Amino acid sequence: MQGTILQGIGGFYTAMDDAGERYTLRAQRKLRRVSKPKVGDHVEFTPGSGEEDGWIEAILPRRNELDRPPVANIDRVVIVASAGAPAADLPLVDRMLVAARRRGIEPVLAVSKCELEPDTAAEIARQYRGAEVSAIAVSAHTGENVEALRALLRGSVHALAGQSGAGKSSLINALYGLDLETGDLSERIERGKNTTRSSQLIPLPEGGMVLDTPGFSLLETEVFDPVEFKDSYPEFEPYEGRCYFQPCYHASEPRCAVREAVAAGEIDPARHGRYVELLSEMRIKWRERYD
Repeated sequence: MQGTILQGIGGFYTAMDDAGERYTLRAQRKLRRVSKPKVGDHVEFTPGSGEEDGWIEAILPRRNELDRPPVANIDRVVIVASAGAPAADLPLVDRMLVAARRRGIEPVLAVSKCELEPDTAAEIARQYRGAEVSAIAVSAHTGENVEALRALLRGSVHALAGQSGAGKSSLINALYGLDLETGDLSERIERGKNTTRSSQLIPLPEGGMVLDTPGFSLLETEVFDPVEFKDSYPEFEPYEGRCYFQPCYHASEPRCAVREAVAAGEIDPARHGRYVELLSEMRIKWRERYD
């Protein structure tokens, strides 16, 4: 049989098949040596019989995966940045965008608490014009644009990420009428209570799943060749190949088409400034990768 892992605790996994039936499984030791199963994995398994648990026989190829939290096959990640308090950590947003794109996960930017500072919300969204990310100003308090965000996510496997206090919990409650306490989540969707605070996928009535996980505040950017860093900035793409130096990092080089676009207001200068800082960090990490 085939199914999707919804949760894993202490070597036991809950998997759901296409019909919505759930199974308690364990992973073969030889399988764990190759790759430990993750929440979101599509697996082949043998169901248990009677009081015996079933066994995961194989993990099907992953489209993508994260190490923190350990999940696989995520379609979208909603990066939540606050227009109120705490002030939006836009360098963190930029890091998350880079990490998501390099893992093949579609990013969505939700500017929360927009009812508190609508001008700030609009400014944050404006900085990401051309970045090929849906930027939605949303309010869990008033319901502004909640339906628009829900429609964008419908049918997908998605997670919410962002700095502490940005309103991830309130937003997910507003989106799905749920409560992030796991026991309450289970009650609302007519499942047995489970108060374990571990990552789990919650199937949604309208289709798709949302990842409920503690501490999902940072998508770590792996260390890679800095010359590739610019490739995670879609707003630079129209200017590629037009710089005097090749390859061009679009940081401090003269006669750089991207820097000229920044000066002309075609690319947001604050977004580009953060790019230069993050590129500098990546260059240091790349040089020190074997230390």
